[in-house]
Amino acid sequence: MDLNFRSDNESPAAAEILAALSAANQGYVWSYAEDDWSNRLDSAFSELFGTDVAVLPVSTGTAANSIALSCLAPAWGSVYCHTGAHIVQDEGGAPEFFGHGIRLVGVVGEQGKLQADPLRRSIASNGGHGVHSYLPSALSLTQSTEAGTIYQPAEVAELCGAAAEFGLPVHMDGARFANAIAALGCSPGESTWQAGVRMLSFGASKNGCFAAEALLMFGDSALMDHAERMRKRSGHLLSKMRFVSAQLLAYIEDGLWLRLAGHANAQAARFAAAIEQHPKASLEFPVEANEVFVRWSKAGFEQLEAAGVQFLIWPGHDDMARFVFSHCGSAEGTERLCEIVAGI
Repeated sequence: MDLNFRSDNESPAAAEILAALSAANQGYVWSYAEDDWSNRLDSAFSELFGTDVAVLPVSTGTAANSIALSCLAPAWGSVYCHTGAHIVQDEGGAPEFFGHGIRLVGVVGEQGKLQADPLRRSIASNGGHGVHSYLPSALSLTQSTEAGTIYQPAEVAELCGAAAEFGLPVHMDGARFANAIAALGCSPGESTWQAGVRMLSFGASKNGCFAAEALLMFGDSALMDHAERMRKRSGHLLSKMRFVSAQLLAYIEDGLWLRLAGHANAQAARFAAAIEQHPKASLEFPVEANEVFVRWSKAGFEQLEAAGVQFLIWPGHDDMARFVFSHCGSAEGTERLCEIVAGI
């Protein structure tokens, strides 16, 4: 029995995605995103989100995030985000590299989420010295957050409203966007463009796809030329883009993306319930999507590892670990994990 809860990045591709890849692997087609699959992306995502959407398929979330921020902020601009955001902690300076020196400004927020008033204060306290300062240029939100929590649509709207007071457009890093929408039960548009988000990094690789991500631009395509040129310069204009685009189309067809994410969320909720019943372990954050952060003793985690369970000890801690549940994790595996934890 596979007891790997280290990351949804380590999960295999879904069967439906493999079938889409196989179907796309027939004959010769035009290259560099000029194929029929790529040409259908705009209309398919426009229908899904209920507004005009321009879609830029890429192969990594880092590329989607970095291209987006390079579009929204000049080289002398600053991008506001949570201190624990992926763009700050886990992308090796790629946003700054793509943006030719943009500055990421971290804002503290509980449970991985930003709040409007601290955001306002941070923006107001920066950029006040004219050309001597970085120019406040954009806000980036993460949905679901790095703590596994979720912004409600009203919270997204409040933060977008605060950013708009300073003329800042909003980008959303949606590496686990499917998990958030599956949990919220709302339309994807309600949590993005309807709330004020201008660009979305639409994740798919964590939830059943194979190196398939997309950058979505809502309402207009004014930034598309910039984004396309950055995609090319960064090496993400794949010659055989049909294999990325075919996955994205299959992923959103008939709600597959939400079914896969909903399964992962349900397994996380089951494990969270087991931790809440444990006399020594506890939850670090509310469990709202597919990530579970657990506080426990070093000895407890070591016994869990000795029992064959794989998970991630959170960097800088020996008493906190992250467990991530994927689209294909079995209910039997989750039950076995709960049994092992209960016995320690």
